[in-house]
Amino acid sequence: MKLNEIRDNDGAHKRRMRVGRGHGSGKGNTAGKGHKGQKARSGISLLGFEGGQMPLYRRLPKRGFNNIFRKHFAAVNLGRLQQAIDKGKIDVSAPVTEAVLRASGLAGRGCDGVRLLAAGELTAKVTIEVAGASKAAVAAVEKAGGKVVLPPPPAEPVEKPKKRAKSKAKGAGESTGAGAEA
Repeated sequence: MKLNEIRDNDGAHKRRMRVGRGHGSGKGNTAGKGHKGQKARSGISLLGFEGGQMPLYRRLPKRGFNNIFRKHFAAVNLGRLQQAIDKGKIDVSAPVTEAVLRASGLAGRGCDGVRLLAAGELTAKVTIEVAGASKAAVAAVEKAGGKVVLPPPPAEPVEKPKKRAKSKAKGAGESTGAGAEA
């Protein structure tokens, strides 16, 4: 046997059906879609249609609310931060930023920021720069001699002045009634 003599087994490969390519293709005329009707047309979708029965997605009640603008923060506890410092993964002399926490494996990558939480105990004096922190975590870091740097709060949006409604009252010079002529 040679490389140029290698062939598939009989029936191992079937050519695809060329739909909509005329009578010689074996699926001519209506291209296998039958005659007319909704499903013979392009762009039709019957997903979720249950023959007139109320569809499942309408039978089930709606629950809750999904805010698409919600920010997802990676939570980092003080105890895990102290463990990373003890193992030498984090240098205490430099400020601990979100990039340092991600590099040390304490925070994941697919997040909008890091939030510091107070679970555990911190003994190292360290400066931490994160997107958010609980009050207890800030107190615990300051008790250990360090500090937490948070970003400034977002500015309040400026409201546009409201437009005044047009008055439909009649002018002072106009009068209605029969006694106006004198």
